[in-house]
Amino acid sequence: MKGTMRAAVAHRLGIPLSIEHLPIPSPGPGEVLVKIRASGVCHTDLHAVQGDWPIQPSLPFIPGHEGAGVVTEVGAGVKHLRSGDPVGIAWLHDACGHCEYCISGWETLCERQRNSGYSVNGTFSDYAIADAAYVARLPDNCDFIALAPILCAGVTSYKGIRETEARPGEWIAISGIGGLGHLAIQYAKTMGLHVAAIDISESKLALARSLGAEIVVNANDASALEDIRRATGGGAQGVLVTAVSPSAFTQALGMVRRKGTISLVGLPPGEFATPIFDVVLKRITLRGSIVGNRQDLAEAVAMAAYGKVRAQVEPFPLSQVNAVLDRLRVGGIEGRAVLDMSLVA
Repeated sequence: MKGTMRAAVAHRLGIPLSIEHLPIPSPGPGEVLVKIRASGVCHTDLHAVQGDWPIQPSLPFIPGHEGAGVVTEVGAGVKHLRSGDPVGIAWLHDACGHCEYCISGWETLCERQRNSGYSVNGTFSDYAIADAAYVARLPDNCDFIALAPILCAGVTSYKGIRETEARPGEWIAISGIGGLGHLAIQYAKTMGLHVAAIDISESKLALARSLGAEIVVNANDASALEDIRRATGGGAQGVLVTAVSPSAFTQALGMVRRKGTISLVGLPPGEFATPIFDVVLKRITLRGSIVGNRQDLAEAVAMAAYGKVRAQVEPFPLSQVNAVLDRLRVGGIEGRAVLDMSLVA
């Protein structure tokens, strides 16, 4: 017997998670067992436990998909990992590996993919099972708490920026300076872009400026869109929407330059109005962006490991996960909340 582990378990949607002691699982062929040192808490986790999306997770399940830790056991057939290796468990738990999307580097679009903390148990626990082919390799002696948010918020922001196709020296407007947005600013600056930041919180706009945003605009100001267009010389070449508000999606159309691209990564419920005339006549591209593939993840981790990008984190013990989700629900987390498995409360 391996013993038991702590885990935050969802037994019903829309009610608090239950902190329980469960048997430590064993890895199957092609899998590894990871001792979780830290797990970021994402808006997707909140959507999962509330049952917000059309495809809902199967109950019961353990949420979490920003798990950073070390391999403690390898399953049959795993050759490239060994016990003690630092790794990360991301949203994409595994995919089929054979479809047109998988073989072209778009495994995040695979229709048979499984997702950590949604269709398979995630990382709000002391141990988690990962597919060895899909874990992120982390540097030796790394800061697990700092790197945990990179496994979703980081790679999602990085990929979203790339999807705008904005080039060094051009402008990107980042709407929503929360867990994703504050990382997006740092990635964008590292990639040589000028940054305009948009939010409704003055404290988050102050954070944006401290991270290098040249322009900060309150989205509630009547002149917000005109301020962006004037400051960027006609609009931003790229717009990244991380805000979980349909109005932010509509607003993005007013701040993008002709021939520009809007990359959408926020997932609020509902719909948003799209002015067909403007989209057609200005040759605007609207593009959804969903996390990133394994290479995107490796690049996002590398930038963070080299100190170019660092998440602003607030650590909590696992026992406080429901309080964290409550704060996340009302926008009460600046930066990223991280469950530090070494904390006991």
